[in-house]
Amino acid sequence: MKRNIGTSLGLLVLLAGIALPGFSAAQEKSAAPTPPMGWNSWNHFAEKIDARTVRAQADAMVASGMREAGYLYVNVDDTWEGKRDDQGIIHPNGKFRDMKSLTDYVHSKGLKIGLYSSPGPKTCAGFEGTLGHEEQDAQTYAQWGFDYLKYDWCQPTGTPEQMKAAYSKMRDALAKTGRPIVLSLCQYGWGNVWEWGQSVGGNLWRTTGDIEDNYDSMAQIGFGQAGLEKYAGPGHWNDPDMLEVGNGGMNEDEYRTHFSLWSVLAAPLIAGNDLTKMTPYTLELLTNREVIAVDQDPLGRQGYPVVQEGPFEIWMKPLADGSIVAGLFNRGKAADKMTLYFAHIGLAGEATVRDLWVKRDLGSFPDKYSVYVPAHGVVLVKVKAK
Repeated sequence: MKRNIGTSLGLLVLLAGIALPGFSAAQEKSAAPTPPMGWNSWNHFAEKIDARTVRAQADAMVASGMREAGYLYVNVDDTWEGKRDDQGIIHPNGKFRDMKSLTDYVHSKGLKIGLYSSPGPKTCAGFEGTLGHEEQDAQTYAQWGFDYLKYDWCQPTGTPEQMKAAYSKMRDALAKTGRPIVLSLCQYGWGNVWEWGQSVGGNLWRTTGDIEDNYDSMAQIGFGQAGLEKYAGPGHWNDPDMLEVGNGGMNEDEYRTHFSLWSVLAAPLIAGNDLTKMTPYTLELLTNREVIAVDQDPLGRQGYPVVQEGPFEIWMKPLADGSIVAGLFNRGKAADKMTLYFAHIGLAGEATVRDLWVKRDLGSFPDKYSVYVPAHGVVLVKVKAK
């Protein structure tokens, strides 16, 4: 989300407090053993979100087959917030009115539901923040029945220590509710959050600024995740931001690159399009079970680059079954031939290759596999030693 709300350093100092004991390792792991999958309202609807639209997205997630493919969370982003009453309890605004009714509806569909707030006095869109009401708001979210919280910094300044204190305070408040709630830290990678996000209770943390629906933005963010792989694993994930698939700013090859790269990265797969108006291509891309399985592999390894030559990048991701997924990415402006040498992914001799997008076994190859890759495109293969 774009940050446009400021606050004084004095208010930031109020965020610093003594953290209570947080989630245990077992609680943290159980909250997000694989990268969360779902949908978020911001990328497509932004401030034009209301309860009726959220219900429609939940309906579409079920009817389209996305739920069966693994998508679980229906997440409401900013602009739901109303005012606090005399006791300080937050209430939704007129676009939502009855949050308990909304969560009950989403849960009735076999889905979970998420909400948004900020540790500051205001959210990024200028609505009521959580500062000074952390425990009160956490109890309210739990009573409403929410399962996921995106907690967005929204301040123009702040030290890592202030951020740690703020996120720890909400971690502890959520733990006190007794309800399992995934905690998503949104603070744009400031202060190397990947080094400390897990310690303050984050199940995922944004590593970058906001994604935009164009190839340059997506590629800069996605390929820029190299080097962060050691910080990701079951219960705690690097988050390169939500998916733009289906929003119209990229072509089919570019969206396939987007989804493939996020899957190799073991990134959260949070769709950001209108699920009620998907093209057949968008739906097929978002629900490819073989590619989703790469993202959701129980080993929980984030992929990393093994070849970077000019416009060509080859990334690998080890899987729990001993096979290797390799993404052959062509960042150039023309289709070109790329070669995957098995030695680059730690294999020697003959190996079998399966194309995960066309869902076809390609056969056995002695020591390498070559293929033409579209401009801004990808070929995603699963390779296994014979």
